[in-house]
Amino acid sequence: MLQKALRSYLKYLSEERRLSPGSVETYRINLTPWLNFLDEEHGSGSHDPKVNSILLRKYLAKRREKSISVRTLAGFIYALSGFQQYLAQKKICTEYICKLSKLKYSEKIPDFLSQREARELFDLVQKDSFLAWRDFVMVSLFYLSGIRRAEMAGLKLHNVDFKKNVMNVLGKGNKQRFVPYGETIVADLQYYLGLRESFIKGQPNHQGHLFLNYRGGPMTVRSIDRTVKKYCAKLGKRVTPHMLRHSFATHMLENGADILGIKELLGHSSLATTQKYTHVTAEQLKKIYKKAHPRA
Repeated sequence: MLQKALRSYLKYLSEERRLSPGSVETYRINLTPWLNFLDEEHGSGSHDPKVNSILLRKYLAKRREKSISVRTLAGFIYALSGFQQYLAQKKICTEYICKLSKLKYSEKIPDFLSQREARELFDLVQKDSFLAWRDFVMVSLFYLSGIRRAEMAGLKLHNVDFKKNVMNVLGKGNKQRFVPYGETIVADLQYYLGLRESFIKGQPNHQGHLFLNYRGGPMTVRSIDRTVKKYCAKLGKRVTPHMLRHSFATHMLENGADILGIKELLGHSSLATTQKYTHVTAEQLKKIYKKAHPRA
């Protein structure tokens, strides 16, 4: 019964809340182990909110024993809160509802490249094939625009305005926003598009996507992640698309960009999410201060 309720909730998130497939999958991943745990603990016994609260603490303790971070568990609590609200609203499986408490965790300062390291990204590989050019343009766009992996995977040719140098990006919650990508990549992007046209001849699987895999089909989020990591490995650092996004925001802020503008470019719904980058630059400023001031 509870598993059926979860399927109904995930359908509600997708069709009514219009969350992205990735977000819906995150809810499923967060909630399924908890439901399995409840089935094992309850069996055919009675359900009591107080007992459920005790079981929740037991479940969290077991997860911590497996070295699951408090941040990840806080995400689970957030997902469970939404699910329980849904159960209460629909008046189904209410016997499983229990009192929740927020978990406190320290906000990790996101990893990012220095501006020098970011410049080195543009000289890493020989661009001697379609796939090499694809990787170069993709990594460049990640850094120049700050968009997310799923947003990059969803980019199609009609989403790119080649005259205005902006992209129409579909972000979280199916929210659209326009993101500029600058003039430095224009010539390379146009050259890549010529290679792409030759590459897709006789391959109807591209569906208009900007970036394609070696078979000519759209790239998945996972394949994009692997491609970026492989491309950037020559830098001597483990670089992810999200790290390039962090670098984009940090370097914009370091060079005087307004934080409200960065918020819009990143597609954040809350300014609080964007403000973590002020902590990053504060850390950088302290390093500069300690290195340069004679009395530091």
